[in-house]
This record gives sequence, structure tokens and C-alpha cells, in this order.
Amino acid sequence: MTEYEVTYILRPSLEESEVEQRATTIGEIVKNQGGEVTNLEQLGKKRLAYEIDDAREGYYVVMQFKSEAAASKELERQLKLHEDVLRGLVVRLDAKMQTHMATLAAGAPPPAPS
Repeated sequence: MTEYEVTYILRPSLEESEVEQRATTIGEIVKNQGGEVTNLEQLGKKRLAYEIDDAREGYYVVMQFKSEAAASKELERQLKLHEDVLRGLVVRLDAKMQTHMATLAAGAPPPAPS
């Protein structure tokens, strides 16, 4: 399985409990496709760089997961169809990025670029 990270922005009109429900629902999409959610982080409501569908802010959610390529494609498709998702971006995490994230999680300073 490959590791991925998805960042998506939910409509600002949602309540906090609704944001949690939407995040859980989106995580279930991955699980139903045979994937595994490894980390889910809600970053809260933030101002957008530009207006999207008459919204100037939105709830940011970052989710890391392991799955096959087909499951990540299905997640992308579902995010585009979901009415509460303003934007979404799925990226594959390579070994270098995983090492960097583990270093940051451990609290150690990142290595100097070579």
C-alpha cells in the first residue's frame, strides 16, 4: 500500500460537530476501499487566499492514509462530488517526505539540505 495525504476545505457554514461528521464520512470512503486512515487533523476555520463559491473562509482538514491507487482515485472523485467540500488535494507521500515528517514529529530539527 502507498501512503497518501489529502487536504480539503469544508464550507464555513458548518457547525463544529458537522465538520467532525464530514471528516469521519470522508475517512470511511478510504476504509470502504480497503485503505487505512493513519492520521486525521482538523486545523479549524481559516481565511482563504481567494474566494471560492462566495466563501471567504473554510474549515481545513488534513488526513493521512494508506491505500491502493484505486482508492485514492475514488476519494478524489468523491471529494469533487461532495457538496460541503470547497477544494481537495490528494498527494502521494514519498520516502523523503515521510522521513521529514517523522523528524518533525520527533521534535528534532530537520537535516540541512545537501
